[in-house]
Amino acid sequence: MNAKLALAGAAAVVLSAGLTTGAVAQEAPTAGAGLATCAASDLSVSFHNRLGGGMNHAGGTLEFRNTGGRECALRGYPGLGLENAQHEELSAHAIRGNTWYADDPGNKVVRVRPGGTAQAVVAWTHSGSAARQAAYLRVTPPAATSYRTIELGDLVDNGELHVTAVANTVPVRE
Repeated sequence: MNAKLALAGAAAVVLSAGLTTGAVAQEAPTAGAGLATCAASDLSVSFHNRLGGGMNHAGGTLEFRNTGGRECALRGYPGLGLENAQHEELSAHAIRGNTWYADDPGNKVVRVRPGGTAQAVVAWTHSGSAARQAAYLRVTPPAATSYRTIELGDLVDNGELHVTAVANTVPVRE
């Protein structure tokens, strides 16, 4: 009988620890150093510049601007998607790492002050081979659960988008 009581007590401790962990997990996630992760509602997203080049390549530098009143952090790669002119989702997939225009800066915590910015570079081809006409680009900030939509207005082969990690700045090759 004592073994059963000891087992029940241990289960209660585990359950109690699990409840505590669950309560903490519902707070704002952190990207590092105790700084809250930037939510999509904290950010505006736009193309800082559009990039064109030879061999049917296109792309741009995405700019994430902190429009909130507190410093927040980003770490990792933005999620990307495509929409047609009616804002219906198109098949797409993102490939993380180097792009035609920029080397991947690596997965690091980026602190973004109110009014400050961070960047990522996105690239695609538009040769017409299995291309989809994409009117809009969906951009989900790293670790966010919602996205922002920006105008794209381009063909994207096979819905394939290449993207770097977010950094303070991502140098573009010339």
